Amino acid sequence: MLIGQNSVVSIQYTLTNDKGEVMDQSQAGEPLIYLHGADGIIPGLENELTGKVAGAAFKVTIKPEEAYGDHIAEMVQQVPRSAFPADAEIQPGMQFNADSPNGPMTVMVTEVSDDTVTVDGNHPLAGFTLHFEGTIEDVRQATDEELEHGHAHGPHTH
Repeated sequence: MLIGQNSVVSIQYTLTNDKGEVMDQSQAGEPLIYLHGADGIIPGLENELTGKVAGAAFKVTIKPEEAYGDHIAEMVQQVPRSAFPADAEIQPGMQFNADSPNGPMTVMVTEVSDDTVTVDGNHPLAGFTLHFEGTIEDVRQATDEELEHGHAHGPHTH
């Protein structure tokens, strides 16, 4: 079966940056499973996988505009430390939900001082060119329930 709209795809992959550093990867026996055409993965990777079959290998370089977008400086903000609970131990790398003009969003703490906490609303991979390499483990037709819900079901789904 060819990968196309409404197919459920299982892939094993390694994601690296331009320096060859591993940014993410699937674990043996735990492939990434997604519903093709439902915005479950970044557009550049989905485009690369379209039309391939189970067993095929893939290797693709994806620019930021086909991945997580450019890094937007305005999404990095300094928030007064007083906006957080006084007894909270705030550390870089922590994530919080925040309200924005466009609705709820997740921000990551990048820096903490006595008076301010710097948060970044960009995706951690925004602005990066991404290099994916892997294999397609399985391709099947989505069930009616998966199509209704807009995502794949089962273990290891995303």
